[in-house]
Amino acid sequence: MTGPDDAAADLALARRAAEGDGAAFAELLGRHYDRIHRLGWRLLGSAAEAEDLAQDVCAGLGARIRGFRGEAAFATWLYRIVVNAARDAQRRRARGARLVEAYTEVEALERAGAEARAAELDWLRRALAALSPELRETAVLVLDEGLTHAEAGAALGVSGGTVSWRMAEIRKRLATLADRAEDMGA
Repeated sequence: MTGPDDAAADLALARRAAEGDGAAFAELLGRHYDRIHRLGWRLLGSAAEAEDLAQDVCAGLGARIRGFRGEAAFATWLYRIVVNAARDAQRRRARGARLVEAYTEVEALERAGAEARAAELDWLRRALAALSPELRETAVLVLDEGLTHAEAGAALGVSGGTVSWRMAEIRKRLATLADRAEDMGA
């Protein structure tokens, strides 16, 4: 999340970059590269794929910045670009790919003797992987990135109300999965 001062600075930099100011463009990339990579990693589940995504987004951003109209905060506009790029990457990737790579720390925790925590993380990984891509994207933006429902909606191209509905649906599905796991003694 960015504060009002960051948002104003981003807006000024984006406008200058749209006019061809290479230094302003470089500064924008420097300010947001980690966010692009982090969001890509969370959406795609792989650090390597996130790196590729971040490079692709940054390479294409020079041409796209001319289309930035300032109707939304630069960060929100950028989230939308990254989410769309991740969707494209997922379509290219084989169906059924899971978030296994994103949660490789589960194995490290098991080796370290943290079996209970590893079981929780494994359950959460499987639960998130069972969600539709739309629900998973929503969960990542709201829960991991800390976006408000309105901000996540803007990034996903849906209303804040849709994001609220999705979050309620996520809670219901996770509660159902937790109940089933408890009934099975897991």
